[in-house]
Amino acid sequence: MPNLVQELNSLDFNVYIGGPLQAAVQAQHAASMSLVSFIQEVGFKQVGTDTELRYVDFEYTKTAPNPTTGAMEPTHVLIKVPFLTMLVLPALRIEEITIDFNAKLTSTETSNVSSEFAGAAELSMKFWKVNFKATASYKRSTSTSSNIEKTYNLGVHVRAVNDELPAGLDRILTILENSIVGA
Repeated sequence: MPNLVQELNSLDFNVYIGGPLQAAVQAQHAASMSLVSFIQEVGFKQVGTDTELRYVDFEYTKTAPNPTTGAMEPTHVLIKVPFLTMLVLPALRIEEITIDFNAKLTSTETSNVSSEFAGAAELSMKFWKVNFKATASYKRSTSTSSNIEKTYNLGVHVRAVNDELPAGLDRILTILENSIVGA
């Protein structure tokens, strides 16, 4: 009969449990590097050998009082807004990972033993002569069968959420918001 405890102990839990956890860590790393790439590619532009912050210009006309006369006059307004302050940054974070691993080991062993015994005897007597004849037979048969069923189930549930910005990046975006220039 197979040793089910030994069979269960032979399972490589580093693969079944550690594999999904390692994949989650690698996914978190990839998400962080994606944020860095996004900021570099979208938020900045190359001007010659310099890297400059990318702005979006908004121009419009509004009616405002003239500081000298006090009369309402149309005024041309230009606002330069850092592009990064207008975007949702892709800051994904894995909030929860649930790993469900079920192992089902079933072993069935059957053994059949059957025996047969047969015998016969014959006795004959004629005058002073006795004949005795005997036969015997014995038959034994044994059959054994074993059935082992192994079932492994692995369920992984990952919940990812849009993370809050890191404190340093939030400060930088606040500084950028304060750098909005209006003319």
